[in-house]
This record gives sequence, structure tokens and C-alpha cells, in this order.
Amino acid sequence: MSRRAKIRTASFLTALFVGLGASSLLNAREAAAYRRILSASQQHAFAELTAQLEGLDSALQKGRYATSPALLSSLCAEVYSRSCAAQAALGELPYSNIELEQTAAFLSKAGDYAWSVSRTAAGGGSTDREREALAGLAQVSADLTGKLHVLQEELNQGVFSLESVQEAEQRLSNSDNGQVTAGSSFQTMEKEFPELPTLIYDGPFSEHLTGRTPSLLEGRSDVDAETALRAAAAFLDRPAEDLELVSMGEGTLPTYAFSLPGEELYLEVTRQGGVVMELLSGRQIGPSQLLPESALAIAKDFLRERGYTDMAETYFIRQGGQFTVNFAWQDGEVLCYPDLIKVTVALDNGDVTAFEADGYVTNHRDRDLPAPAVFEEEARAALPSNLTVLAHRLALIPTSGQYEVLCHEFKCENAEGQHVLVYVNARTGQEEKILLLLEDESGTLVK
Repeated sequence: MSRRAKIRTASFLTALFVGLGASSLLNAREAAAYRRILSASQQHAFAELTAQLEGLDSALQKGRYATSPALLSSLCAEVYSRSCAAQAALGELPYSNIELEQTAAFLSKAGDYAWSVSRTAAGGGSTDREREALAGLAQVSADLTGKLHVLQEELNQGVFSLESVQEAEQRLSNSDNGQVTAGSSFQTMEKEFPELPTLIYDGPFSEHLTGRTPSLLEGRSDVDAETALRAAAAFLDRPAEDLELVSMGEGTLPTYAFSLPGEELYLEVTRQGGVVMELLSGRQIGPSQLLPESALAIAKDFLRERGYTDMAETYFIRQGGQFTVNFAWQDGEVLCYPDLIKVTVALDNGDVTAFEADGYVTNHRDRDLPAPAVFEEEARAALPSNLTVLAHRLALIPTSGQYEVLCHEFKCENAEGQHVLVYVNARTGQEEKILLLLEDESGTLVK
């Protein structure tokens, strides 16, 4: 290599190393800036969590002494608002839901229960049981707020950093400074979390839902795997020897799970009562050959042949070459939405590829439904003037706490042509629920 070439090569390598060094320095500075921004964001989230929990605690404490229904309703609405904000702040911290399970659960339960009480109070008052539960939640919030104040003070003093448990373990393995982390402090707080009061109300965290026996299975005895196998085979109209047991699910509703080897077909049968609760096919769906009307007829026949009578179709969705229909049980003139079954039909050959009966198994029973205290014409008075009624029927709808309310269901249309479902309580004559129908060529979604 000539002297000139050597000089050029050395100059090129020098420039390359200088460029790499500058790039590394720039990347390091950007990473450090990102870490500073992330740290500031997490510290702000922690401060926001502490502030919102302090406000929630203050509202709960005040609620213990509120005798005015309007004031109690306002304070409970504030608890709900604060709990939502605290949950949002909690989600910004570098910890998983498992690491903060108790704290997250308290915020969800306290907010939902307070919202329920706010509606009760707004209607004219609250019960002694509700006030006792609010007082119990106030004790928990006071304990939690005190601990977060201590952690906030220690954070401000630099006693620990807001890093995840995994990051802390990695750092501590490389150092002996023994700095405490917020993650480990949260773990301690979670282990010492006080017991929540019993909440019985019309909401998803009510104690009356814990360990609830599905209505359809009440009084039925457990079946063995062989009996469940025969039930699954009869449901499929296949020989029992074609199926095999693949698992035994536990959980809140123990089941037997069966499959058809080579056909990607899966069924679940309840251990209590031996009722098929789910069917799912994993096969590939080919090009559509059937019209929705034909698929609906197949779904209806499928249910009727398996003993599900008096089922009325409600809404459908066409997606991925499959047609899914929601059916609800018709009790005389009342449509019972809690008793729900979903049937999915493949549009290539008409196979039933999915069957879901969770709602039916959980809620179906003989009901002694009362006659409406408010008749249709009276219920129409609760509708806004900017809606035009297209159809009416009586319907039983579930509440968030799995209670049921008999309502007048009005299918209405607004000025823009959108369809709206308005449910008017058949006992009180007040609006109970409003749903928007999102309709297109693929079907109907409700929100």
C-alpha cells in the first residue's frame, strides 16, 4: 500500500471512530434525557395517586356525617371520580396489576360502590347498611392514604426510586447500596392491606355474586367424566368413542373439556348437571356460500334440536365468513335478555362453529314476573321528544350487579336516522337504560 493510501485509510478510520464516538455520546444523552422524562412522569403519577387518594379519603370521611341525601350523593360522586383518576395514575407506575392487585381492587370497588350509593341517595336516601359499608371503606382509605404519604415523603427525600421490582433486583445485584425501591415498599403495603368491608349492592363487586350457583344448575348433582362425555357426544350427534377428554377445568364453574381429534373441535360440559356450555371450532373458513337468512335458519334448528325452545333472535354480526346470532329466551310476551345464547354458523358449508350458553346457564329459570305497574302509553311519556318510536316490547334486562329489571323496550329513531333502544322501568316509569345501535351491512352492534 502506498504512503498516500495509508494516509487516506488512517484518515477514514479516524473520522469513522470520531463519528461513532459522537453518535454513541448523542445516543447516551438521548437515553439519559428519556430516563429523566420517564422518571419525572412516574414521580408525577405517584404524586397524583397520593393526591387523588387523599381526596377520596376526605370525601369518604365526610360521607360518614352527611345527613342530606343531596350532599351524600355529591360526596359519593366525588369518591367515584377520585377513584377513576387514582386508577389512571396507578396505571402510569412501573408495576404490574399483580404487584398492585389489592390497591387496584380497592380503588375499583370503592368507586363503583360509591357510585351506586350516589344514585340511591339521589333518589331520596341511603340505608344503614350502605352507611356502614362507606364507613368501612373510609377506614381502609385512611390507612392507605397514611402509607402513601409516608412513601411520598421518602420519595421526596431520595430514600427510594420509582423503578420496577425487576429493575431493582438487577440494580441491587450489581451494587451494595441497599437502596429501597417503591416496588418493594408497595409489596409490603400489599401484604399488610386491611380487609375490605362486605359490599352488598347492585354492582359487579357485590358479595351476593361470590360463589353464586348458576340458576340452570341449581339442585343438580355432579356428573362423572363418562356421563359428561355422553352429553357432549349427544350434543354433537357423534359416537362417544370419537371424543376424548382433554382437561378438567376448575374455577368458579368446574367443567370437563372434550375434543374431536383431527377436527379442531372443542367442547366444555359443566361438572354440575352435565350441561354443554361451550362449543368452538378452529377450522379454516372457506369462501361464503350461504345467505344470512339460511344461516339464521340453521342456528334456530340447531337450538331447537337440542331442546332450547322459545328462543328469539335479537342481533347478529357477520364477520370472517361466519354469522353469529344472539338468542334470548322468550317468557310469554317478555324477552329475557339475561338468558342469552350465541350461535355461530360458518357461511361456507353451514357448520355450527361456536355455541356459547354462559348467560343461559347462569340465569335461566322459571320466573314469576309481575305485571307491569306502568303500561306502554304511560312509559312513552318518559321518552324524549326528539325520538320517534318504531317498535315496543316488554323486556327483562340485567343490571351491573346481575339483578333483573322488567322494562318497556322502545326501539326509536333520531333525526339522523340512527336507531336507539330506550328501556323504561315497568315499575317506576323512569328511564332505566339507553343503548345505541350501530348497524351496517355486517350486522348490529350495541353500545
